[in-house]
Amino acid sequence: MKTATATVSLSALQYNLQQVKRLAPHSRILAIVKANGYGHGMLQVAEAVQPYADGYGVARLAEALALREQGIEKPILLLEGFFSADDLPHLITHNIETVVHSEYQLQALEQALKSALLDRKIKVWLKIDSGMHRLGVSLAEVDAFYQRLQCCPNVQPQINFVSHFSRAEELQCGYSEIQLQRFQQACSDKDGERSLAASNGILYWQASHFDWVRPGIILYGISPTNDQLATEYGLQPAMTFSSSLIAVREHPAGEPIGYGGAWLSPKDTKIGVVALGYGDGYPRDVPAGTPVLINGKRVPIVGKVSMDMITVDLGADSRAQVGDEVIFWGKDSQHNVLPIEEVARHIGVISYELVTKLTPRVIMEYR
Repeated sequence: MKTATATVSLSALQYNLQQVKRLAPHSRILAIVKANGYGHGMLQVAEAVQPYADGYGVARLAEALALREQGIEKPILLLEGFFSADDLPHLITHNIETVVHSEYQLQALEQALKSALLDRKIKVWLKIDSGMHRLGVSLAEVDAFYQRLQCCPNVQPQINFVSHFSRAEELQCGYSEIQLQRFQQACSDKDGERSLAASNGILYWQASHFDWVRPGIILYGISPTNDQLATEYGLQPAMTFSSSLIAVREHPAGEPIGYGGAWLSPKDTKIGVVALGYGDGYPRDVPAGTPVLINGKRVPIVGKVSMDMITVDLGADSRAQVGDEVIFWGKDSQHNVLPIEEVARHIGVISYELVTKLTPRVIMEYR
């Protein structure tokens, strides 16, 4: 009997990158594998998509170093850049590219020569704040940063450019057009490759594809929004998150379930207890009625999610038995599907949160 298990289809990951290539045929692909490959296993994901990825994007230096230790030789970009001047020798040694988005980072690169830290040049992507207002060089500062980077003896002469949409899924708001125009104007008179489109940009804004696209959530076969399913974009969900029933109990009307007595059964029913909880990364405060899939049938979660267990209302006539598989998102052996987007919509979170919060005790299986 299995406890909390995430089963990942490597062929689905490969298919999804091929689909990205169909959507952006003239762009190279920077596969985003940060946050442990969005919960799918960074090293396994990176290895599986090597034939289809032109490079990889990560958020932390430790992630980049782990990829290099795994034998990944393709370009790796630190999407937030380096956090300390002490990181620079690691970038040189392991041929890791970096975003530069701040005066601190620029000065660290300029001053490295004085302390004889660097014996080779670093590949830099200048982050332009086109409207997200999170990280990046302001539009007024782009030219000055660009000139200083070009003059820095520690930086490769060709500077690349990167920015990020903030409202790309809002197709009628007009803001993405503004960001696209700002980004184009900021680097139109400069050499260097450009990247603006992450998952939403790839799906909705063809004009933003440029030299590199950065598939994140769509690499894993998950829609960027809960309003549409990934399958509507021709993507294949890569993960099934499941466990097993460890008890089936008769439950009388009027009696509560779980901590705090938050749910009272309106009628006599059968309650299933599932070996999965917030200790595995499933959210604790899911509303009653959030579905799981058992034997091809959706049944609701009832009562509070515990650290190691979840209770579901099987219904009085249920024939479910101990050992039956419980699908929290994904598909069962009969190809019945519970989309992660539907689950996220019930809970009131984005799908990104569900997959990235899985804990180390979840069993990972790759097929």
